[in-house]
Amino acid sequence: MTFNSQNFPLRPAWIEIDLGRLRRNLKLIRRDLPPQVRLMAIVKDEAYGHGALDAARVALEEGAWGCGLSTLEEAMALRDAGVTAPLLLLGQRHEEELEWCVAHDLTVCVNEPHVLRALAKTAALFGKRVPVHVKVHTGMSRYGVRWDEALPLIERVCAEPSLQLEGVMTHFSQSDERDKSFANLQFARFSEVTAALERAGISVRLKHACNSGGFLDLPHAHQDMVRVGLLMFGVFPSAVCRRIAGIEPVMSVKARVAAIQTLKPGEVVGYGMRYTAPDVRRIAVLPIGYGDGYPRVRNAGGALIRGRRAPLVGGIAMDALMVDVTDIPEVQMWDEAVLMGCQGGEEITVHDLAKLKNSVSYDVFTNWRLRLRRKPVNGGDQAVCGLETAAPK
Repeated sequence: MTFNSQNFPLRPAWIEIDLGRLRRNLKLIRRDLPPQVRLMAIVKDEAYGHGALDAARVALEEGAWGCGLSTLEEAMALRDAGVTAPLLLLGQRHEEELEWCVAHDLTVCVNEPHVLRALAKTAALFGKRVPVHVKVHTGMSRYGVRWDEALPLIERVCAEPSLQLEGVMTHFSQSDERDKSFANLQFARFSEVTAALERAGISVRLKHACNSGGFLDLPHAHQDMVRVGLLMFGVFPSAVCRRIAGIEPVMSVKARVAAIQTLKPGEVVGYGMRYTAPDVRRIAVLPIGYGDGYPRVRNAGGALIRGRRAPLVGGIAMDALMVDVTDIPEVQMWDEAVLMGCQGGEEITVHDLAKLKNSVSYDVFTNWRLRLRRKPVNGGDQAVCGLETAAPK
């Protein structure tokens, strides 16, 4: 055997990414969309912790127009891996990034005149005519030019020989709640901009506004393309948005039982002595903790072992947590435990962990640390849990 970092034994705590489920989710999303509406796969922040390269490859194979990312580093990782599809960098670019964007055919969101000028100059130096998407702020108050000031900036893009106006976009701040009044106000403002472009004789190939919630609940706002992130990973963005039957979670978090302790009455568990055994208790130790991204809780949460729920006891540590398996006497060393996902007919959802953190599903997904190895699972025929995967955002 060769003893190197390519073949050492994996730690008994890991994340599984079911690429078969991801592929099926994308097929269902594509089937739900009108055929003329393109799909952009949002794979920023390592595809919300799922692995950007695998997610991008599957999405592109399933007909995605391209991918949306947040940072230059994220985009370069895909380019370096051979991804040649359009990559749209969301947000704002610093001027020193623009040469890299032009050299590697990255599509830039333009929000302000000075970035527009710098990008046009850089593109001209490279002898290229580069596509840009103008971001219009319609109420999110984050990136973008205000809707009532957007036309002059767009006209300046069109006046630059080295730039091509490929897209105009906006972003909803609340598209997945029952009250759609502000989302509809945002879309009305965006429609004012696109109508002004038509009157000015300016054509734009890609108008896009919808995120996952907008795709599900605002079909009148689909326009030329929708930007889907969380939904393709099998999680609905809220409890009240429309459902697509068959969408399933792609990520599972697992660990193996690394120790079993028997407590006598009055004995304690973990740092701070947060749990005292009321009687004889059997405790299983799982080698995963808040250093891996599990919420730092005490006597809350749990794991699925042998298809049953085992409650977490004591305070979670950086590298370990303890669950009470007294009522699951068949548990043995190195049994597989599920911290997030399905086992048997039970499920622990990302929303369950978000409640423990007093946060949202996006936060849970993106906070799993990279020391938890991602293990791609390519077969997509696992049994469905049959449980609801959505909860309040």
